[in-house]
Amino acid sequence: MIVYNTLSRKKEEFKPLEGNTVRMYSCGPTVYGYAHIGNLRTYVFMDELRRVLKWNGYKLRHAMNITDVGHLVSDSDSGEDKMAKTAREQKKTPWEIAAFYTEQFFKDIDALNIGRPEIICKATDHIPEMIDYVVKLQERGYGYETSDGIYFDIGKLPNYGCLSRANLEEQQAGARVEVNSEKHHPADFALWKKAPKEHIMQWESPWGMGYPGWHIECSAMGLKYLGEEFDIHTGGVDAIPIHHENEIAQCEGLFGHPAARVWMHGEFLQVDGGKMSKSLGNVYTVDELKKRGYDPLDYRFFCLSAHYRNKLNFTFEGMDGAKSGLKNLRAATLAHKGASGKLSEAERAELMGAFEEAINDDLNIPKALGVVWNAARRAEKSNDIYELLLKFDEILGIDIAREPEKKEDEFVPDAETQALIDARTAAKKAKNWAEADRIRDELAAKGIKLIDTPTGVKAVKE
Repeated sequence: MIVYNTLSRKKEEFKPLEGNTVRMYSCGPTVYGYAHIGNLRTYVFMDELRRVLKWNGYKLRHAMNITDVGHLVSDSDSGEDKMAKTAREQKKTPWEIAAFYTEQFFKDIDALNIGRPEIICKATDHIPEMIDYVVKLQERGYGYETSDGIYFDIGKLPNYGCLSRANLEEQQAGARVEVNSEKHHPADFALWKKAPKEHIMQWESPWGMGYPGWHIECSAMGLKYLGEEFDIHTGGVDAIPIHHENEIAQCEGLFGHPAARVWMHGEFLQVDGGKMSKSLGNVYTVDELKKRGYDPLDYRFFCLSAHYRNKLNFTFEGMDGAKSGLKNLRAATLAHKGASGKLSEAERAELMGAFEEAINDDLNIPKALGVVWNAARRAEKSNDIYELLLKFDEILGIDIAREPEKKEDEFVPDAETQALIDARTAAKKAKNWAEADRIRDELAAKGIKLIDTPTGVKAVKE
């Protein structure tokens, strides 16, 4: 299995640090609002990684955080906490806001067939661990106190910026516009913020009442559940320059190495070729897609059409294509169900080999889908193909054998009629046109019309 490591900027063969268990951490949602489809593309990528790891026989110890405190509206450690801001606007408590949007998030990922990590950890349940982490960073000389909090001194780390390749000299040049003159460097980030009395969310600490910085949450929970060093850390590309860079700095400060050996990032979802933005009115949720007539798995199928490291452009024309494509793929799959044709061991091995080669090459799901289509479109129908496609769906997660919803006036052939249809298909393949015409006429006499389509034969009752 080969994966692309953002830290090394190259593909690497993946091997767990210990035994057969993969310890993995994924940045979860900040639960102050509904997850939009751009957010959810990252979790589709996370799920594909989980599925491919399991396919290769690995056991997973996978943790994902729920950020319900500490994520400020600005990444520069200024402004309100996102949870507190939404709570004030909606006239609810932060805990009510967190509970509601956490539930909505899990409804969305369940609808998208995204598997839940083995460990779900809420930030507010781990305040003592975060405080302990900050205390230890201070003891090692990486944390310093100002009037508004405790900050990480990036100047103590010669390799700060190793993930994003940030140019700190350029950041230093911008120090003149930095609002916090107490910081040693403009890029120094908050480990702990001192809270004013009116702040809704605050806890006791060695520095008085306050709340954690955003980045310390993942470091503290990753350490608790996965140890000083684990195998993989995932997230979106937007997390690279600040959040993940600072996670690495915190772990370097405490242990002398990054938290994870491999860092993997999913690319942005664009909308109509541009940025997704509330001001543009193009931020969509799963529920909004459903209201427009799309099944959540249509969107999952849409996501699988592009490699996770490539930008994906969302349009409703593209969604129409994904909806139609998934419908056709399911129809082609079901056409093989119970069919008598045989798939030789060599043919099966060839298809399986091509599929595994694709998924193990840094999750090349679009290429794997090509293998799936080639199998599904085989003219000779075979239950062996059907079972192979079900196996492939362990990776795809698109319910490939889902039966279409039957319309009231839709005709479903009985066993005898289906046998005649299959016999006609075999006669056509053998170029026995006379026999094929005879069967067609026999069915027509019973009021059954046959329509040849790219995915098989459709029977219509006249």
